[in-house]
Amino acid sequence: MNIYHIKIMLLFILVYLSGLFVQAQEEDLSLSLSLEKAMENNYGIIISRSETEIAGINNDWGIAGRYPMIDFSGGSYNSYDMNNTTNFSTNRLSAGVGLRWTIFDGFRVKVTKDKLDQLESLAKGRLAVVVETTIQDVIMSYYKILLQQEQLIVLENVMTLSKDRYDYEQSRYDLGTTASYNVLQAKNVYLNDKALFMNQEMVVRNSVRNFNFLIGEEPANTWRFTEEFKAGSKEYKLSDLLDKMMVSNQTLQNQYANLVLQQNEIRLKKSSFYPSLDISAGMRDDWIRVNRDGSDPSAGNGLNSYGNVLFSYSIYTGGTRKRAIEVARVNEEIASIQIDQMKQSLTNQLMNIYDFHQVRIALLEVANESLEAAELNMNIAGEKFRSGAINSFNYRDIQLIYLNAAIRRLNAVYDVIDSRTNLTRLIGGFITEN
Repeated sequence: MNIYHIKIMLLFILVYLSGLFVQAQEEDLSLSLSLEKAMENNYGIIISRSETEIAGINNDWGIAGRYPMIDFSGGSYNSYDMNNTTNFSTNRLSAGVGLRWTIFDGFRVKVTKDKLDQLESLAKGRLAVVVETTIQDVIMSYYKILLQQEQLIVLENVMTLSKDRYDYEQSRYDLGTTASYNVLQAKNVYLNDKALFMNQEMVVRNSVRNFNFLIGEEPANTWRFTEEFKAGSKEYKLSDLLDKMMVSNQTLQNQYANLVLQQNEIRLKKSSFYPSLDISAGMRDDWIRVNRDGSDPSAGNGLNSYGNVLFSYSIYTGGTRKRAIEVARVNEEIASIQIDQMKQSLTNQLMNIYDFHQVRIALLEVANESLEAAELNMNIAGEKFRSGAINSFNYRDIQLIYLNAAIRRLNAVYDVIDSRTNLTRLIGGFITEN
């Protein structure tokens, strides 16, 4: 054995050991733990949570304009004058503090604070929608992996049967009891099933990587998914679903918040018809020093204080205030119409998904019965094939029937999970139940 072969063997050993290490690092991952990871690490939730935090910071009476403003100013002003008779320079130091406070401005402060409250509430509602979307995506991604893994098991079973058939034909050929054509045909079938199995392995790996992105984990992480791949037996009543949706659907609740925002906008525009009352007060100290050529410098200072009251009222603004109120009222009507539109759209969507769910449950029952028949038929066909009662083509057709029945049954389970998850989201179940 030369050095090249030794290097190749060492490389294979390292690859094998690294594979064992990766498998040893696998952790159990339930659906609930997956959701916890997503709530903590999902990028969309993190961004939306930060936006909600900003809305909370801005929801303050100071932003609304309730409190006075206090300013401090100070400066040094210098000049130097030259003429034919005498030259002199002036230095003036000035410092002052002032207060400005709007006492009344047509309830604008109160309306603005109400608007900030609604903006924060709307930001929380948007965060809830992002959370709901993420929960649904994680659930379906989790069960998508289980679906792909179950399909991998089915393909592995079919591949094993094809390998047994190929080995059986090869042994018969070695004994001289069959033709090479049958061996080649069995080999082609086995290689085709092996290719399907290998492709499915890649599909599973890709699904896990996409899932890791959703829950904010490293792409290379692998897990042992502990949930069972089953449809569940929860039953729904359409009237109950409709009632819950009208009360708890988060998208609809956000639209209600938007309507309140438009109503506050009308109040805000109306405040411009009221007068405003402002007060200001402060004090200012000036210190002046003058230097003249040929004479002693002179200095002086003065402290001034002031207190002012300003009452103002806009008598005529070219109709801009009235038009602003009219536009705000139209926007309120639009928001109200959008609520009615959303209610009807959500109702149609809920009824459609409910019908899909009922049909999918029935299709799952059909798929279960079909798979049972296909399994029994394939077991019988295997015995008949070995006894020579059916040929390899008939046996392969029965294998394909079993494969299709198994895949249909797995897809039927996934479809029921999908419709159940959609129903839960429409009625706001992800937020209210958790």
